[in-house]
Amino acid sequence: MKIGLFIPCYVDAIFPEVGVATYKLLTSLGLDVEYPLDQTCCGQPQANAGFERMAETQALSFDEKFAPFDYVVAPSASCAAFVKINHPRLLKDHRHECMASEKVMDVVEFLHDVVKPTSLPSRFPHVVSIHNSCHGVRELGLSSPSERNMQSFSKIKDLLSLVDGITVKEPERADECCGFGGMFSIEEQAVSVQMGTDKLERHIATGAEFITGPDSSCLMHMQGIAKRLGKPIQFIHVVQILAAGL
Repeated sequence: MKIGLFIPCYVDAIFPEVGVATYKLLTSLGLDVEYPLDQTCCGQPQANAGFERMAETQALSFDEKFAPFDYVVAPSASCAAFVKINHPRLLKDHRHECMASEKVMDVVEFLHDVVKPTSLPSRFPHVVSIHNSCHGVRELGLSSPSERNMQSFSKIKDLLSLVDGITVKEPERADECCGFGGMFSIEEQAVSVQMGTDKLERHIATGAEFITGPDSSCLMHMQGIAKRLGKPIQFIHVVQILAAGL
């Protein structure tokens, strides 16, 4: 199978090491991975801000770039969810068959559901607390939402269990929002910061050395709060842990 690697804006501009780790991990598993150099934003920031006409153009470009691949894999639950759920609606007036949206997956989802590794050559001898981002939980099903009466599961936890030396924790109210929410953190700054502070404290209470998760944006939000408050905890994308040592 041929995989198109989609690297979202936050990763490309601020956390390029997450994109590198994703490529290294996927290729180490023997997968055929291609990174289209002319890819652009998926349109999520524009759509979230109410500028859907702008997002339509980017959705169309995204689909043209990634439609030929068997899978489109991204190290971002938020962006993967936006493409999967919103691109078909954005492109319906273009009479354009939205192919890429049917193939897009977050890297955790792809590894857990498609690749299904039974072992990984990674080692991370640290205590980590899992941050379950909202899009990952409620739109991609990376873990079970607490508001539903269903059997508990976590695809992130399943994959991290394959990493040598790691100790995995989860905070109280494990799937509560960190307050980032894209435009929400700008339009409702005080509420966003308080939500992030509360979430950060719950992660720290687990005794973790690192907070990890599938979205660099959520991790960035909490990292900024931790830095301002002088909190002694580090942040790392889950794919960096899965690729540790490669």
